[in-house]
Amino acid sequence: MDFQSQKLYSPKYNKKRLNQEQVRLLERSFSANKKLEPELKLQLANQLGVPPRQVAIWYQNKRARWKTQSLELDYNTLQVKLENALSEKRRLEKDVKYLQEELRKAQETMFAMNNNQRANHHHHQQQQDQPLNYFVSCNSTGSSEEGEARAFMKIMKCCKLMNSMLV
Repeated sequence: MDFQSQKLYSPKYNKKRLNQEQVRLLERSFSANKKLEPELKLQLANQLGVPPRQVAIWYQNKRARWKTQSLELDYNTLQVKLENALSEKRRLEKDVKYLQEELRKAQETMFAMNNNQRANHHHHQQQQDQPLNYFVSCNSTGSSEEGEARAFMKIMKCCKLMNSMLV
C-alpha cells in the first residue's frame, strides 16, 4: 500500500460505519470463507471502498461472534443430549427395579415349588416304602414261587407309581 492510499484510508479522513449493502457483501464473503486471506481482504476493501484494516477488523469481530454462537449451539445441543441421556437412564433404572421385582417373585415361586416337591417326594416315599414292607412280609409267609411272583408285581406297581410321580 502506498502513501496516498494510506492517507485516503486514515481515520482522520474516512472513519465511517458500513452500510447494509456493505455488511451483506461481507456476510456473503464470510459464509464462503471464515478466514480472511490477504488477497481477499484487498479485494473486499476495494469493492466496499473502505480501508483493508476495517475489513480485517470486521472479519475478526464476526469470527468471534460466530465462534460464540457456535459454542452456544454446541452447548445447547449437548444440553439436549444430556437431558435425553438422563431421561433414558431414569427409564432404565425403572426397568431394572421392575425386573428385580419380577426376579424376586420368580425366585419365591421356585422356592415354594421346591418345598412342595420335597413335601410330595417325602409323602410318595412313604407310600413307596409301604409296598416294599408288604413285599418283605409276603415273601416270608408264602411259598417262594408265590412270593417271587407277588414281589415282582409289587415292584412293577412301584415302578409305575414312581414313573407317574416323575412325569
